[in-house]
Amino acid sequence: MAVINDTSTEVNTLYGKASLATWTALATSDTGKPVVGVGLSDRSFQASGTFGGATVVLQGSNNGTDWVTLTDPAGAAVSFTSAGLKQVLQVTKYMRPSVSGGAAVSINCDLLLVGRK
Repeated sequence: MAVINDTSTEVNTLYGKASLATWTALATSDTGKPVVGVGLSDRSFQASGTFGGATVVLQGSNNGTDWVTLTDPAGAAVSFTSAGLKQVLQVTKYMRPSVSGGAAVSINCDLLLVGRK
């Protein structure tokens, strides 16, 4: 199990501040290094790459220790077994992707965080 660092970039928008965190080549049992997104309340999470039977979820925590799988506005887990994109309902201090299961896995994850002016 490795903790994979993200690459974060600021995104120019007409409506406010935005940040994109990208984790690349996550494998089975990897987690992403948590990012902080307080103040950036509109969020979407995208997963792509080779899943090989793996599942990737977006987890959130307010204390950095206890992690839960976040949900979309319909109450479904932000969880993928193939490429996809979902809006994230909860606003948590920390967020990270987490991969479980599968073989020959190489999953890329992008988390877009947007704030309003």
